[in-house]
Amino acid sequence: MTQNPNLAALAAAGVSVWLDDLSRTLLHSGKLRQLIDTRSVVGVTTNPSTFERALSHGRAYDGQIAELTARGTDIDTAVRTAITDDVRAACDVLRPQWEASGGVDGRVSIEVDPSLAHNTDATVTQAVELAKVVDRPNVLIKIPATAAGLPAITATLAKGVSVNVTLIFSVQRHREVMNAYLAGIEAAQHAGADISQIHSVASLFVSRVDTEVDKRLESIGTDRALCLRGQAGVANARLAYAAYQQVFEAEPRYTALRAAGARVQRPLWASTGVKNTAYPDTMYVTELVAPNAVSTIPESTLEALADHGVIAGETVIGKAAHAQEVFDRLTAVGIDLPNVFAVLEHDGVSKFAASWSRALQH
Repeated sequence: MTQNPNLAALAAAGVSVWLDDLSRTLLHSGKLRQLIDTRSVVGVTTNPSTFERALSHGRAYDGQIAELTARGTDIDTAVRTAITDDVRAACDVLRPQWEASGGVDGRVSIEVDPSLAHNTDATVTQAVELAKVVDRPNVLIKIPATAAGLPAITATLAKGVSVNVTLIFSVQRHREVMNAYLAGIEAAQHAGADISQIHSVASLFVSRVDTEVDKRLESIGTDRALCLRGQAGVANARLAYAAYQQVFEAEPRYTALRAAGARVQRPLWASTGVKNTAYPDTMYVTELVAPNAVSTIPESTLEALADHGVIAGETVIGKAAHAQEVFDRLTAVGIDLPNVFAVLEHDGVSKFAASWSRALQH
């Protein structure tokens, strides 16, 4: 099959395209394989909302869950078994991409129970268990970037488990996540692990930032405020990429680890589906083209990109000053950005916990 030229251009610009979805239907229908072959997909991310949708649509899981519960398995374990089976199968489908990229891509992410987001020890325990249950070298364990999640990220990486850090909203928290990553790699190195085999991505949520900021701008209602709508999400991600460059291209802490084989923690753009129909439906991908970044893309946005996405080279490097100007203007009209990010983190954890709870009611 032939790769779509728009998605191929995105990949050629250095962005890894990861599908933001997974279901048994996607696996068994061959659709995942088709997206790999025609849409440059080289990875998959999942979250509790993804699996809630998968479990609630159709009957693909009914037989397995019924069989497990009939044998006395509690529903939590039965659902988790079904989900880890899907992740394992997706890891197998993406194994060629994992091998071809030296372990950088071909990754499939699975999240720890979001109700553990404020419990460091329980998060670490479940992260290690999930890695063992999936039992594939190309799995990534997702850990939320809460205050309790930061030491859990370090401890999980120290045990040699690769991590996708999720629910990052602010540049400050992104810096803390990068520090947690480096501390984990240092601990793994001290323990004698092969740190070249430990991978991590830092997932910055994009569209949700605009949703929250735009709501506040519309409440303010002035012309100065309204003209800033739709700018915060991209500006935030561009500032995060500049922070990534500083840590992994300029600071001596990583330089020393790189000499021992350590990988960078790649920035990942999450929540790239456009929620406001007034905005271009590909903007959170085309405005965030940068080397060594990952873009997790829902299928609807993937198809929009394939149809009319314009990839004209990278669109991030060198734009941090303008992004900071956007933030300064937001602050000047009355947007409390620290509060925005705190609300988004709280709501993100709560929404994922609610999705997981509903998934268990399947």
